[in-house]
Formats: sequence, C-alpha cells, structure tokens
Amino acid sequence: MLVVSTIELSNRQEKIMQIVKDFGPITGESIAEKLCLTRATLRPDLAILTMTGFLDARPRVGYFHTGKNSNHLLAEKLKKMVVEGYESTPVLINENVSVYDAIVTVFSEDVGTLFVTDSNSHLVGVLSRKDLLRASIGQQKLSTLPINIIMTRMPNITTCQKNDLLIDVAKKLINAQIDAIPVIEEAANGIKVVGRITKTNITRVFVELTENDG
Repeated sequence: MLVVSTIELSNRQEKIMQIVKDFGPITGESIAEKLCLTRATLRPDLAILTMTGFLDARPRVGYFHTGKNSNHLLAEKLKKMVVEGYESTPVLINENVSVYDAIVTVFSEDVGTLFVTDSNSHLVGVLSRKDLLRASIGQQKLSTLPINIIMTRMPNITTCQKNDLLIDVAKKLINAQIDAIPVIEEAANGIKVVGRITKTNITRVFVELTENDG
C-alpha cells in the first residue's frame, strides 16, 4: 500500500528551501556556509528535500528548487495510486435470491451495493439500495420477487480492475452517481468479482494521505 502525506518541513529545511529559491542552483557547501553549518550536518535535510521532490540536484551544478509545493507532490502521488491495496471485500449474492433476502443481506452486511453472480460465480448484475427501495415501494411480494428482475445487468455495469488508477475510479463513481464499483478479473467464460471500491474507500485514502507521513 502506498501511503503519502503533506510534508511538514523543519525550520532548518524551510531555510534551506529559501536559500535554494534565492540563489539556486547552489552547491551543498554554499548552502552550509550560508547557514554557518557543516555540509555533513545538512546532508540528511538535503536528502529529505530531494527525495520528497522539493529540490533536485545535478552533479557539478548543485541544488535547485523544483517549483513544487506539498499540494503538487500530493497530487502527483495520488495520480500514481492504483486500486490494488485499497479495495474492500465484495458482498456477493446469487441472481435467484429474492428481493426480501437481498434487503436482509444489505442490512446484515451493512453495505449499500450487492454484486449479483450466477451459478458459476460470474458477475451478472449490481443491486443498490435504491433498486431495493424502488422494488419495496411497489405491490410485489418481495419474498417471491427475484432480484434478477430489478438489478442492473451487464454490460451496463461500471467496473474497474486492480491496476486501474484510484483517481480514475473516483471519477467513475462521481460520473455514474453510484456508491460502489466492483473490482473484476477476467475468467473463463465470464467475469469474477475480486473486490469493491466505494466512496468510503476513496475517502479513507484521502484521510491516510493527510495523516500518515510518507
């Protein structure tokens, strides 16, 4: 799992940044001289600033400011994060189950979306709370009404795979106005559901990005 955060610089690192902005490109020895410190003392700070992307260094040239701040660096790392490692366990239900049983499953599993599979465990549909609410408002007998009557079927299902970018999946959630997307893998004669990405998953990523040091 990739975990990053906004970087809080120390007072000395802030001073180094300002010197590089004002005088860069500038050598490590010159930076140390301006701060009245030794080059060895500054080595860890320069390494941190370089590794985090605030500064860059070129042989025989010195350090220079990349022009990036914490928000830029955070955005760059977010754009590289993929689904794998952030998905949660999907809740699957067979297509022949009744709407009543589906409602019970939604509440017992505390989820907003069920992924519907056939007898071969292949994805054939998606069932949301809205679908179940719509069905329960009607006059049908829920214990005998199969969910395959009311579910959204393939190929009208928004899906993603483990190597998809999280930011792209977040856009899918917004554009489709849905709460969850199944993470799928191609299988013989069908598609397997191997995970799910929800709005909660995406929110948790943003919280981790701002709370954990990378």
